[in-house]
Amino acid sequence: MTDRKILLIGTAAAIGVLAGGALFLTMRPGDDQFAQCGSSSVAGGMDAFGTPFTLTRDDGQRVTDQDVFDKPTLLYFGYTFCPDVCPLDSARNAEAEALLTEAGEDVQTVFVTVDPRRDTPEVLADYTELFSDRMIGLTGSDEEIAAVNKGWRNYFKLNDEEDQEYYLVDHMTNTYLVMPGGKTVEFFSRETTPEQIAETVACYADASA
Repeated sequence: MTDRKILLIGTAAAIGVLAGGALFLTMRPGDDQFAQCGSSSVAGGMDAFGTPFTLTRDDGQRVTDQDVFDKPTLLYFGYTFCPDVCPLDSARNAEAEALLTEAGEDVQTVFVTVDPRRDTPEVLADYTELFSDRMIGLTGSDEEIAAVNKGWRNYFKLNDEEDQEYYLVDHMTNTYLVMPGGKTVEFFSRETTPEQIAETVACYADASA
């Protein structure tokens, strides 16, 4: 399969997944300490997102959710072979992180793979370094990755029936804001700008101080 064909297929798949993600998640004002920050929610509340986990960090170390979420974190699920969507979203998240760092906020970005077969710790380390030295890559076994994606209601599907090497992966593209201790309080769609993300994250960080 040519690179151009892969790119075209990936773009089409991404559009379909984005549409599904937009229908799945809805917005409404929050009703807790973060209400002034424009909290996002779904049926059951944002508390329905998240799960304890143990995964492998891009330096090869096994880490838990408590190890990872020690500061406000922009959490994204994707894969390094993604032709265009994941790189753009990762760059956007890294830009938001840079804006927050410049403003004196201590934040980080986390990239959890939906493709553990190809995304080894070494591959993730090379990928995350392209965007930010504060971006953490996480991988694990098929079962561990399935469980953590389920915890954040992140749909994904490997399209590897005909090609076990150059396959694409359908997945949702929301970015989640997870506060220290693992509480998910917000999500951002692909249309959210770095500046909007930075402003919202700063609000949550200040409200939790």
